[in-house]
Amino acid sequence: MAHEKKLIKKWIQQGAKFEKHWAYTAPVKAVLPKSEVSEWGHNEIDAFVLAKLEDNNLKPSKQANFETLIRRISLDITGLPPKQNQLKELLSDKSEKGLEKAIDIFLASPAYGERMTQAWLDVARYADSHGYQDDNYRSMWPWRDWVIHAFNTNVPYDEFLTWQLAGDLLPNATKEQILATGFNRNHPITQEGGVIDEEYRSYYVVDRTNTLGKGILGLTLECAKCHDHKYDEITQKNYFELYSFFNQVDEKGLRMMAGPATIKKYFADAPFMTITDNETAGILSYINKKEGDSIKVMVMNDSLPRTTFIFNRGEYTQPTDSVQPNTPEFILPFSDKFEKNRLGLANWLTDKNNPLTARVFVNRMWAMLFGDGLVLTSGDFGVQGSLPSHPKLLDWLARDFMDHDWDIKYLLKKMILSATYQQSSEVNQELLKLDPENRLLARATRFRMSGEMIRDYVLTVSGLLNSEIGGVSVKPYQPVGLWAETTSGTGLLKNYVQDKGEKLYRRSLYTFWKRTSPPPNMTLFDAPTRDNCEVRRQKTNTPLQALAMQNDVQILEAARVLAENMILENKDDTKTLHALFQRILIRQPDTEEFEVLEKYYTNALQRFENKEEKATKLLAQGTYKHSDTDPVKTAAFMLTAQVLFNLDETITKE
Repeated sequence: MAHEKKLIKKWIQQGAKFEKHWAYTAPVKAVLPKSEVSEWGHNEIDAFVLAKLEDNNLKPSKQANFETLIRRISLDITGLPPKQNQLKELLSDKSEKGLEKAIDIFLASPAYGERMTQAWLDVARYADSHGYQDDNYRSMWPWRDWVIHAFNTNVPYDEFLTWQLAGDLLPNATKEQILATGFNRNHPITQEGGVIDEEYRSYYVVDRTNTLGKGILGLTLECAKCHDHKYDEITQKNYFELYSFFNQVDEKGLRMMAGPATIKKYFADAPFMTITDNETAGILSYINKKEGDSIKVMVMNDSLPRTTFIFNRGEYTQPTDSVQPNTPEFILPFSDKFEKNRLGLANWLTDKNNPLTARVFVNRMWAMLFGDGLVLTSGDFGVQGSLPSHPKLLDWLARDFMDHDWDIKYLLKKMILSATYQQSSEVNQELLKLDPENRLLARATRFRMSGEMIRDYVLTVSGLLNSEIGGVSVKPYQPVGLWAETTSGTGLLKNYVQDKGEKLYRRSLYTFWKRTSPPPNMTLFDAPTRDNCEVRRQKTNTPLQALAMQNDVQILEAARVLAENMILENKDDTKTLHALFQRILIRQPDTEEFEVLEKYYTNALQRFENKEEKATKLLAQGTYKHSDTDPVKTAAFMLTAQVLFNLDETITKE
């Protein structure tokens, strides 16, 4: 404390010059640092990382082995392990060119769009229900199909944002551009009788404003709803000026939608668009809709002028001074070249002089690949947020991203091709002591995959994954009666009706998301409720996660099906064990690992010997068809597969 007082006193004596917060100045490309002692590195990213390592007397780790890199890259780009029929080709060329070829193959996969969409759904607070107590159904999944399509066709990030924020305001807006604005309508909506309409309507505008702040600008705007921000320069007036951009849509706070009879009335006075067969045969061909179905999706439509007021203490019942659409000047002045509507806001956000938009997105992509962002607080780039571990690198990447026309695939490929990304995750005592959180990037970081990725991983290696793209959300296995415990009344979603057949094995991206009762096998692994915008999931390790891996019907069924397939594909137990290990971990076991695995399998086989009824009972997991294999041997291999599914290496990206 005494030292800090001296610093402040000295600062005052020197003139008390105050520099602008780093995040509010436009990023520039610094000159690449050069090392005099090392030639390590593949691209510009490594130059900045190496300079920081040398400043701290550290050296980068060796490159991870090729099998590990292929698995890591596949998980990062597609969210899935590499396909078995690809592996031989991918592993045949272990040069840098071979690695680049693998990256291009994964980026071209339709699974890439699904993987990127999975992360965006948290930002967009996507759900298949309205939320609040009654929590009834909504059909926003065609917007999700658009997001998948946008990522797969590599729509530039500036356009991706513009369409979602203001596609309806573009000149001669197409249905595709209007559909994208469903992003703004993904917030919870109440259907509960007795609520005050205007109160909840204001909540929806607040939600859109806060989502803009956290999800796109990386700022805690919500603090300024009730008062001037305590730490950043955001005033309450700034907040409601931003609020006014989203306050012109003709919507109501209360939406009564308890049953099919009220659906027509619901849409009679709500901004929405209808998707027909003709449109899915044309401009909206990527929407996976059943022929004959007429789907209605909530979108934006600024059809009436509405005056926006600053609310005293944030209370909608206490309007004070009126305000016009505007943005905080300390970020970037909202000049006359920007229209005073959502399209102008989108153009302001994607202006290359805006200091936040590119930085925030680049940081989030870095966190997706490396576990943590260069700025740890992905949703807070303000004064109270974390300082970037490598500020010059972050700025270089942000400016390079904009200079390359906001190309997301280019950005990801640049990061993955770096020697920094390709390091081994092995850690020694020196590194653990000097940099336990790996902020200096002297190694690759190991972290547990999300619940969605774990489930998709298991479905993929077992051969169960249904790779159909897009479409209405599905209802896989879930504990009986779970929905009924969280739903009041007799709503459409009171009871969970499990799907059948191939729908049980769709990617987790398509699992039905009910806000009051999100999928339990995902919430156990830190998935949010989607009530609000989230940009950074927690990473926890709890006993419940281990119990889920041991008891989830989907996991057990996958282990059973994989065991049956391996037995049918291989002639003897030794080959089957090798194939099982390789299929799950994407590598061959070493001698010690195989001995342990073989011993476990042998013990399991002995447990079921002369107990075929017990083996058959174990195999009665899930509804997928059974293969004609010996039940005793299959049960033993099923348990062996389940053990491999539960390995830390299996559920960890490293």
